[in-house]
Amino acid sequence: MMKTKFIEEEIKYIGSQLAPHWIYKNFNIQGDAIVAFRGECKVDLSEMVDIEDVINNEPIYSKYMLSFITEQFGVSLSEGVFRQRLLMCIIKELLEEKGVFVVRNGDDLMIDGKKLSVSIATKSITSVLIHTGLNILSEGAPVKASGLESELGIKDTKAFALEVMQRYAEELEDIKFAATKVRGVCE
Repeated sequence: MMKTKFIEEEIKYIGSQLAPHWIYKNFNIQGDAIVAFRGECKVDLSEMVDIEDVINNEPIYSKYMLSFITEQFGVSLSEGVFRQRLLMCIIKELLEEKGVFVVRNGDDLMIDGKKLSVSIATKSITSVLIHTGLNILSEGAPVKASGLESELGIKDTKAFALEVMQRYAEELEDIKFAATKVRGVCE
């Protein structure tokens, strides 16, 4: 079962948190987990995992972001990317339930042509790691950006994060259940 936790203290996301056992070392949550926290996001090129962003000289910055980090064990990188996309779809669905029109292009969420999210999935020696960030405030971003609070009026970002994490954990549990309830077929 995927464990979830909202971290009350603000954390500046700088990219180094996308590391094996970061959740376990810092919050004593062992195994598959997803955590969320708020704070500034400033990922310099030296900490970037996305090589395309490095080549294009596109560091990441947000004055105030809602970040999700998940670590999952026994998962290939391809499955990790599927799970990353699932997380983005869950966020998109939740926003649409609030009346927000969202365009998803791969792992990017756009509102009125402005970027709401950053997201990356990577593989460590022990696990798959995913970081997804949603701008809370859009001002100061290096690209045209949209923010949960500034543009979408979502003031309770903690409640939003808790709902995203709960739905993600439930969806993964339901996938496991669905895979165990069918019988195999042979030719």
